Amino acid sequence: MINPCAMSLRDLAGESYIEAVCRASSALGLGTYSELMALASEKVDFYPPDLVMRGDRLLADCGKPLCVGLPQSARGAGTKAFDEALKRSSAPLSGLGFFRVGEDGRLAALGKSEHYQASLGHNFPGYRLLSYAARIGITNITHNNTRGHLTRRLEQELIRIANGLRPGDVDGLQRVLDSTEPHVLNRVINLETGSLAVEAGLKMMLARFYRLQTHFPEPKYAGRTPVFLVLADFKGGKEANYHGTTVVAQMLRGMWPDFYQRCEQAGILKVIPVRINDTADFQEKVELHDQGTSKVAGFFHELVLMNYGGIRLDNDYVTNTHALCDQRDIPVLVDEIQSCLWSPELFLFKEYRCHPDFVSVGKGFPGGQFPAAKILTTAAMDNLNQFGALVTNGQEEIASLANLITMAFAEANSEYIKAMGELWQKTLRGLAQRHPQTVMKIEGHGHLASLVFADTETCVAFCHKMTEEFAFDISAQTYKPDCPPAALTKLPLIATPALVDFAASAMHHVLAAM
Repeated sequence: MINPCAMSLRDLAGESYIEAVCRASSALGLGTYSELMALASEKVDFYPPDLVMRGDRLLADCGKPLCVGLPQSARGAGTKAFDEALKRSSAPLSGLGFFRVGEDGRLAALGKSEHYQASLGHNFPGYRLLSYAARIGITNITHNNTRGHLTRRLEQELIRIANGLRPGDVDGLQRVLDSTEPHVLNRVINLETGSLAVEAGLKMMLARFYRLQTHFPEPKYAGRTPVFLVLADFKGGKEANYHGTTVVAQMLRGMWPDFYQRCEQAGILKVIPVRINDTADFQEKVELHDQGTSKVAGFFHELVLMNYGGIRLDNDYVTNTHALCDQRDIPVLVDEIQSCLWSPELFLFKEYRCHPDFVSVGKGFPGGQFPAAKILTTAAMDNLNQFGALVTNGQEEIASLANLITMAFAEANSEYIKAMGELWQKTLRGLAQRHPQTVMKIEGHGHLASLVFADTETCVAFCHKMTEEFAFDISAQTYKPDCPPAALTKLPLIATPALVDFAASAMHHVLAAM
């Protein structure tokens, strides 16, 4: 069962901080000290049992009109590409738990957690504390030079969890924060979006080859061409990876080909794809490019490739490639923008027992309430000045509180998250066994799962029927070179066995009719 996890602002933020906030706010006339403290002390059930039961009951109406929708809505002024992709009927009017009501008035289930970010669904009751924080006077607006208590507390919590420390282990956390040992994650940069978080890691890798500014000393690998390793698609190209939308990150996945070609020809940088789950190929590429005038600058990878069929990296592959990188001074960036929080350990890299030099954090941690991505790194890779990677409003205080709320709920429900991830995988594998001519296999890990189909047409038709007949969010990934035609899912962490049963029943119905 879901642990409702009742907490107050005082519980999350700390007594002395809340008292100081209430003193300041009462002095400003925002309320009396006693009124403000009373609100800050009010415990909120993050996800009460009656809401769990209500969600399960509503499954009977999923796919049906729940209310009159919005037949005439704003036209907008999007670019051609965005307007062509717009699904107006699914644009949200409201939502609760793992449901959304779109402009068509239909009740829809969050099969993909609103494109991978609604970790706790819609209108999660625990986020009432965000409005409480505003009411007692906590301001969201701050700056890089005035990172607030909540943001700094969040930074510590991220480092604590990344290093496997228990809550309240003050001495252990202090040792980690003071460490200069390699692969000890103890630095955080707050960067708002996942693209900027990953780009910060990329820039720290580049800073070992090129000076950030003219007054910087000569870097360790000056004069050598930095070579970035990324996961290859099944044609040997670069399109299996996705590490954001900044220019260099897009070049990692084969975009801007003319620009990239000029960069490679000039010896500025090089991008080499390595085969998925092929340690021998990885070693061969490292030995070829980590010598002479070139040096492997870094290895970028996800653990579950949600932009390439939901393929999961093998544990042995991760262990062996990371060990080789460690031997040859090659930093590793594990991109957890997709997978973070959906693990019972909050970071999926913890399940692999690996020790990367960078971990990107995003989407799930703030529950979709704010853009609040981060990059976690080590003392050794802390080589940029403040202007090397910063966002003016990247450390908003209430955004940081959203992260703390989400993390508290996830830690309190780690066993439930593990059980539901295993149930989803088991259910989908059972479904594949019932339809072996159509569903070739199940990929992914836990809540992050994909159904791999025999052909593209069937995959597309399956997803269309699931969304049209049952309003279950699911999408076909068919547009990348030799990518297995896959239907992608990512259930929110508040998913229940009833939601799993509903999804499996709907999928069986659609598959049986194909």
